[in-house]
Amino acid sequence: MAKSSEASSGRVRIIGGLWKKSVLRFPAADDLRPTPDRVRETLFNWLGQDLNGLDCLDLFAGSGALGFEAGSRGAERVVLVEQDRGAVGALRDNAVRLSASTLEVVPGDANAYLSTTQDRFDVVFLDPPFRQNVLPELLGRLHRVLKSGARVYVEAPSPVEVAGKQQGWRELKRSRAGQVSFQLLEWNDDRSGLPGDV
Repeated sequence: MAKSSEASSGRVRIIGGLWKKSVLRFPAADDLRPTPDRVRETLFNWLGQDLNGLDCLDLFAGSGALGFEAGSRGAERVVLVEQDRGAVGALRDNAVRLSASTLEVVPGDANAYLSTTQDRFDVVFLDPPFRQNVLPELLGRLHRVLKSGARVYVEAPSPVEVAGKQQGWRELKRSRAGQVSFQLLEWNDDRSGLPGDV
C-alpha cells in the first residue's frame, strides 16, 4: 500500500475528544501507516465516542494514532506497545506534550507483551505491519488479555475470518477503505459460565 501523505510527513492529527486537532509527530518509516482520519472516524463511531472508564491496548502502536485517539475520548488507561525505538521515543514525547497521564508506553515485542502481562482490556487495537501476516496467530492468543465482551479492532489487507461463536469471537462490523480492510470483533468467553476445575 502506498504511504499516505500523513505517513510521509511524520504527522497525524487527533480527530476527536480532549486533544482534538492536536498533532502527533513520529519518525517516517515504511511500516508506520497511521490509520487514516476517515477510518478512525468510522471506528470511533462503532465504539462510541466516549470510552470513559475503559482499559485499551494498542498492540502495534506505531504513530500512536489509535491509542491517543482512545485516550482523547476518555479511556481510563491506554497501553501502547511498540518495538521500534524511534517510534517509542516519539510516543513518549507526544504523551508528555499532551500531558497524557493515562497513556503508558511499553517498549518491546507484541508477542512478548501478550505472554507476560497479567492485565485485561476492554478494547484492543490490532494494526500490525501488513508484511508480518501475524493476525491469525495473534487472535488465537489474544483472549488471555481480554475481558469478556471486549472489542477488538483489526486492520489488514483483507478481512480476517473468525471462527463461530463456539470459539468466542463474533464480528460486529466490517468495512473497507482503499486497500485496507477494517473490522470490529467482539470476544465473549463461553467458558465463563462453566464450573471451574475441581
